[in-house]
Amino acid sequence: MMRTFILGLMSLLSFQLCAQNMDERGYIVTEGEATPNFELFLLNGDTVSNEMLLGKVVVLQFTASWCSVCRKEMPHLESEVWQEFKEDDFILIGIDLKEDEATTRAFVEKIGVTYPIALDIDGSLFDLFAGPKQGVTRNIVIDKKGNIAFLTRLYERVEFEEMISVIKQELKK
Repeated sequence: MMRTFILGLMSLLSFQLCAQNMDERGYIVTEGEATPNFELFLLNGDTVSNEMLLGKVVVLQFTASWCSVCRKEMPHLESEVWQEFKEDDFILIGIDLKEDEATTRAFVEKIGVTYPIALDIDGSLFDLFAGPKQGVTRNIVIDKKGNIAFLTRLYERVEFEEMISVIKQELKK
């Protein structure tokens, strides 16, 4: 009984600590801080780490086939971000959350995006950036030094245009 009580108390304290460090949009990271270490497994078979991306402006786009907001945003990411900046020191990587490879491939084909897509089958990459049970539609802009430059949540046109402005500024540095 006492062990159950202690475990419950530890879980509650852990949740409260996470909640205290989480912003109103569910992020546990902030602009200006270094990106957590990560490794991505792309659908094309390549593996990419945050260290390999140094020197590039990076957008990590968390998505999922069941996410209607993601489906709305992805064509804009393709045409206004990927096609606009892919020839620069830039990369956009979509990260499909908690879906298998077959589902992800079908989703990408249906949406028609050409930027690289990675799998986050267990959600561990997502958990480096957002708190427990937070929504998936997110873009994380990372500067050439590996620091977080901008964070988006959902697809709102004003914030999307601000993200594009940040990408342009970071590419000039």
